[in-house]
Amino acid sequence: MAKVNLNKVKAGGDVELKDKVVAINRVVKTTKGGRTFSFSAIVVVGNENGVVGHGLGKAKEVQEAITKGIEDAKKNLVKVPVMHGTIPHEQLAKDGAAKVLIKPAAHGTGVIAGGSMRAVLESAGVTDVLAKSLGSANPHNVVKATIKALTLLREPIEVAKNRNIKLTKVFNG
Repeated sequence: MAKVNLNKVKAGGDVELKDKVVAINRVVKTTKGGRTFSFSAIVVVGNENGVVGHGLGKAKEVQEAITKGIEDAKKNLVKVPVMHGTIPHEQLAKDGAAKVLIKPAAHGTGVIAGGSMRAVLESAGVTDVLAKSLGSANPHNVVKATIKALTLLREPIEVAKNRNIKLTKVFNG
C-alpha cells in the first residue's frame, strides 16, 4: 500500500481528491420581508486509495454550499487501511444515534451499503465490504460514524508488532 502524506494532501499536493455530495438540506427562515432560503451540503472527499474526509458547507446557494463543504472536507482527512480492496477486520462505531457495522468481504462482493455509507466507503477506496447502519439514518451522523469506524481499523502488521508476533504467511489477494 502506498504511503500518503496527509499534510501534502491537505496542502493541495499531488494527490487527486474526488468529491461526492451525500446530502443537501434546504432550510427556510420566515422573516417580515418573506421567506429566506439557505442550503447545507454534506460532502465526502477521497483519493480512492485510503484517504477520506467529510465536510459540511452552508450558504444561500447550493453550489456555494457544496464548495464550502469540499473545503471543510479537505481539512478533515483521515488515513484508512485498505487491503486488497477490503478492510482488515470487522468494526462497529457510533456517533450520535447512528450506529454503523462494517465487515470485510470476499473479492468481487462489491460495496453492500446504504447511500451515506456507500459514498464514504467508495471515496476511501474500499471495493468489497458489507456494511449496515443499525441506528439513525441521519446522513450527518451516519457519515461521521462510518469515518469513525474506518479510523478505528488497525493494520495486521501493526497488531503483530504490538503482540510481538512474527507474520509468516503472506496474503496474496
